[in-house]
Amino acid sequence: MGAERALQAIGRIERAVARIEASAARPRPAPQPTADGDERLAAAHAQLRGKVEAAIAQIDELLAAGEQG
Repeated sequence: MGAERALQAIGRIERAVARIEASAARPRPAPQPTADGDERLAAAHAQLRGKVEAAIAQIDELLAAGEQG
């Protein structure tokens, strides 16, 4: 019973990772700032995007480590 639940969880994780990878593969142009407020928003967006990319990289490392042992 526990093994079946674990396999189901792994399947859900794999599908989620596939969705994340597909989304990450679609390039999105950076917004073009038009005013001071837009520049601050663009800077905040870039900072958040960097944090998300770092988090995804950590998840990739954890998944790779889990596959190896």
